[in-house]
Amino acid sequence: MYALVDGNNFYVSCERVFRPSLNGRPVVVLSNNDGCAVARSNEAKALGIKMGAPWFQIQHLEHSHGLVALSANFVLYGDMSDRMMSLAAGLGPTQEIYSIDESFIGLQGLRGDLTKRSHAIRDRINQWVGIPCGIGIAKTKTLAKLANHIAKTAERKPGSYPAELAQVCNLAALPAQDLDDVLAATLVEDVWGVGRKNATQLHEGGVHTVLDLARMDPATVRRRWSVVLERTVRELQGMECIALDDAPAPKQEIACTRSFGRAVADLPALLEAVSEFASRAAEKLRKQGGVASQVLVFAHTSPFRPGPRFNRSVVVPLRRPTADTSQLVRAAATGMRRIYEPGYKMAKAGVMLLDLAPGSVLQGELDLEDEDGRDRSRLMVALDALNGRYGKGTVHVASTGVDNQTRTWGMKQERRTPAYTTCWDDVPIARA
Repeated sequence: MYALVDGNNFYVSCERVFRPSLNGRPVVVLSNNDGCAVARSNEAKALGIKMGAPWFQIQHLEHSHGLVALSANFVLYGDMSDRMMSLAAGLGPTQEIYSIDESFIGLQGLRGDLTKRSHAIRDRINQWVGIPCGIGIAKTKTLAKLANHIAKTAERKPGSYPAELAQVCNLAALPAQDLDDVLAATLVEDVWGVGRKNATQLHEGGVHTVLDLARMDPATVRRRWSVVLERTVRELQGMECIALDDAPAPKQEIACTRSFGRAVADLPALLEAVSEFASRAAEKLRKQGGVASQVLVFAHTSPFRPGPRFNRSVVVPLRRPTADTSQLVRAAATGMRRIYEPGYKMAKAGVMLLDLAPGSVLQGELDLEDEDGRDRSRLMVALDALNGRYGKGTVHVASTGVDNQTRTWGMKQERRTPAYTTCWDDVPIARA
């Protein structure tokens, strides 16, 4: 048995915790550089705003319908996610954090009324953190994901499903006929693992609902489509094919890329940017206990702006696999110097760490280097600890720049709210 706990309109809900005046109003959270909508309140969805809608296309709704647009505040969202996930873990003995707002909970071995227990956890999350969420319960992860969709849809659109399925939907507790009725009322494209192309082909083949898909022969699905869709069908039939990942597998590549808030043409600013990106990537690398053997650096101009085009990348090999920030930053800066040409206005740059291996794998060789070849692992641990306690970028390499406010390559975030939970200066003050 599995449960999926999912925060409703998570980014918007995080903002509403500290700005109750946003409740009941159409709200969107914009992507990096305030480009497009990546989160929408139910009121914004009712206005017809689609996920990924460019801001310039919906900006007029500010004046005509009172739309509120906010820049993404990922520091706030990450902290609120940690708080929510720590409470969601109380639902069962095992947990897989699937995304910033979704968490699978293993319910194996639990006794009692799982629906009642889930309502209690949901109420606790709402009371302690302020994030409304939906919970789906079923025998497999695919069915739990579907149950979560039904729980949230039944709450948002009364009448679409039975009222008792709102907020918490336990498909495992439904009688067989009621379960068939719910699956028959759900379109096949709402199933986790059914992509747009497969959904179109299934509709063309007369498979329109989840019930239609669940009744298909898995072997036929595998021959006509793929083993992935076959696994989805088997999960809909109650056969567990996707296990719970308590610890996600280490990433094979780690990237940190950003679009610039304004075009960047000079080399010093580009060096600052890739130094920052390499530092962030190095921190992620150390979190999974790995080392990198190569560093890829790229930069390109905007395909939408007039002017000369530039799009180049280079891979810089490292003499010894490392997770040392200073060495990875040095390689990234070297790569940027190799590909840089004056006269181009760069819109985006990035760093990727390649050929990753566990940190326990050592490369044996004669130590012929100078002091830069010394083991700095303890220094990196201290660096990560300081940045974790006092905020990202508190301690950094000099090539990332001294003053964050003067960075010409920084993202455009004109509508970002304060870091309410991670910065003392931004903590709200309640006055009598």
